[in-house]
Amino acid sequence: MYPFAATGNTKESLYKEVNLPAEFESVLINKLAALDHRYLKDLKINVGNVLKSQTLNRKEALLLALSVAVNEKNAVLIAALEELASQEGADEKEIAEITACVSLMNANNVFYRFRHFMHKEFYDNAPAGIKMSIMANPVLGKEFFELTSLVVSALNGCEMCVTSHEQSVLNHGGTQARIFDAVRLGAIFKSFSVLI
Repeated sequence: MYPFAATGNTKESLYKEVNLPAEFESVLINKLAALDHRYLKDLKINVGNVLKSQTLNRKEALLLALSVAVNEKNAVLIAALEELASQEGADEKEIAEITACVSLMNANNVFYRFRHFMHKEFYDNAPAGIKMSIMANPVLGKEFFELTSLVVSALNGCEMCVTSHEQSVLNHGGTQARIFDAVRLGAIFKSFSVLI
């Protein structure tokens, strides 16, 4: 009886960390909780740790987590993280820019991954023809926009985009430690999104 109660508290504290309602039902999380599975505790610790990064402030961490939720089309997590980001000072334009960035990166990740796979002169030299004006003067600043682009590109597995955005983050004053923390956050929130 006691281990299940402890796991129930883990589930409750995990939900609280990401602003999910206590009554939210996830079949997969409920299965883990019913089995007193130790991964649930690991997940709660992982989520808490990435949201308390040394190189990302809380607002940035929540906006990056939101980018993962948008990329994974997780409506429940999107709503929860939008509210948390708003509480940390993110305005409607910043939240909208995260959504726009994720959408643009999905187009770019498909297109540039195709180019990378093919390695054919025609595809490599033909103009992309993808309008990307939001990248020119982003509301959140160039470094953070590029950091978000990097996280989404890592999620979507586009090597060319990851390499390009990593260098761009560095060129705009970011650090490798900040990049590492952002990509780790993306990985953890992707793992969380799988379960809800």
